Amino acid sequence: MKKTILVFALLIFALLLLFQLSNYAMISGNLNVEIVVAVIAVVFFFIGVYLNKRSLNKQMNSSTEINYKKIEELEISKREYEVLLAISDGLSNKEIANKLFVSESTIKTHVSNLLVKLNAKRRTHALQIAKDLQII
Repeated sequence: MKKTILVFALLIFALLLLFQLSNYAMISGNLNVEIVVAVIAVVFFFIGVYLNKRSLNKQMNSSTEINYKKIEELEISKREYEVLLAISDGLSNKEIANKLFVSESTIKTHVSNLLVKLNAKRRTHALQIAKDLQII
């Protein structure tokens, strides 16, 4: 994410620089500079198109298949997995407890177990790890 932001920030900076160079060319009356600016602008356009296609390709290639073997390797129980799915839906502990018909303290225990099994410090970190492992 940071890399993408940096690349696009550099592209924007380069375009602003090109606009200033173009402004200079118009004031000085030098048309050769305008041709260079146009060529550089076309190059940056194609770089932007390439980066966009590459980022869209990454999103499309991400598989949506659940890795059940990894769930078994991590020894995540069915109930803990249900809690993990509920967390991914953005539910709070109380909402999860009401949904699964258990007490809130039971949900807290399941969440704690998930954090240990996924080696995460927070719920959001656990979700990111689970997505990387393709278990949600």
